[in-house]
Amino acid sequence: MTNNDDHLRYPIGKFTPQESYTTQDMLANLAQIEKLPVEVEKIVNSLTAEQLDMPYREGGWTARQVVHHIADSHMNAYIRFKWTLTEETPLIKAYEEKLWALTPETTLDPVISVSLLKALHTKWTALIRLIPVTDLKRSFIHPDTKKHVPLDRLTATYAWHGNHHLGHLKIVAALRP
Repeated sequence: MTNNDDHLRYPIGKFTPQESYTTQDMLANLAQIEKLPVEVEKIVNSLTAEQLDMPYREGGWTARQVVHHIADSHMNAYIRFKWTLTEETPLIKAYEEKLWALTPETTLDPVISVSLLKALHTKWTALIRLIPVTDLKRSFIHPDTKKHVPLDRLTATYAWHGNHHLGHLKIVAALRP
């Protein structure tokens, strides 16, 4: 893989988890999650129909699929968050994100997923702000890795994840058909 392929695949770099997260880290991650829906909406509104169906790299998803993926992925993260708050170290369910990106509703107007993201992120960030900070150390077990994932790391992961795919959308926006 060339450096350019790496940049197209990981426009903001790969996620590197920290051992622990400070209050400032959590507030920064929360701010990223809060503003993501508006940032995605701005880009989606600027894209032509042709750009929406354009992949950000060869073999990559189209911009339309990326937007629907963000909503699907963040819904799964929210549900994992809720399981972790309501169960003792749950074993969460994994999903096949590549197959989810191919289900028929991913051909619909991406505004649908933008609307979903707005509501979901409002609810999710409110939840994070309302729980005791000690709950952010609660963790779930991922079935593939068998690793414990604390909620503060999940929050950081999804702050990165949103910006990662926002980077993909920016690549498409810069391409003129």
